[in-house]
Amino acid sequence: MHSNETINSLAQLDLSRNLPPLIDIQHPCIRGYVSDCLVGMRQILPTARVSIVITSPPYNIGANYNGYKDSLPREEYLAWMGEVAAEVRRVLKDDGSFFLNVGNKPTDQWIAWDVARRVGEHFVLQNTLHWVKSIAIPKKDVGHYPVIWDDIAVGHYKPINSRRFVHDCQEYIFHFTKTGNVPLDRLAVGVPYQDKSNIGRWKWAGKDLRCRGNTWFIPYKTIKSRDKERPHPATFPPQLAEMCIRLHGLERARLVLDPFMGLGSTALACKALGVDFVGFEVDESYVNVASRLLNG
Repeated sequence: MHSNETINSLAQLDLSRNLPPLIDIQHPCIRGYVSDCLVGMRQILPTARVSIVITSPPYNIGANYNGYKDSLPREEYLAWMGEVAAEVRRVLKDDGSFFLNVGNKPTDQWIAWDVARRVGEHFVLQNTLHWVKSIAIPKKDVGHYPVIWDDIAVGHYKPINSRRFVHDCQEYIFHFTKTGNVPLDRLAVGVPYQDKSNIGRWKWAGKDLRCRGNTWFIPYKTIKSRDKERPHPATFPPQLAEMCIRLHGLERARLVLDPFMGLGSTALACKALGVDFVGFEVDESYVNVASRLLNG
């Protein structure tokens, strides 16, 4: 359920100017605009109003977007990311969290860190999380764990056909804050202790739940047709956004922003959690899919 304060977070946005078109979303707490994110943030969002930002911008690695050229000159791209980061800093609350998902390509391993460094000119990097999409665990490496009976290989990845590079099974989630001192609800995304004797051994281990750490295994759902079900070259699962919100603290999540809305993964997470959302997306084909998923 939404508190009155949460419901008012969307009502208090600046709607006095000429606004970009609204995305057709039939949900009172989810609002999306067909707009460039810089234009949208400057037109609509007041200073220090957003609790959490979760987004995945174009990586500038030549991904096949519908209408966006994902191969800008490096410095032009990084300057744009810096401009986005400055605007995100303006709209983010002082105790807010900015979760930035960025990946690499085999021939450009530095791009994610170049983006992180440019964003770091406006923020403090408080945590670096690893979104693990696929993992292989040989039985011989885990010993006598009672729940692992054989070799395990789970998740989905894009195969890399090369003699130089290995398959890329992870991406980064950079957690930025303004100060580096934002408290988190670590156990909201915690996991049970494997060794139950740890419970009560330390004062912080009062129940069967520990911090998950900075490796998050979140596989994509299996789909039959990417063109129909996930027609976007770089989406993340709604579960990833949901975990980011919970880690920041669900009770403090008043308004969540996704400047690069894509197919609406962050919006879907907010809908599931009952949190207000605002987002921007320039590509109308992605907007149409997001509208269908959110109205489903």
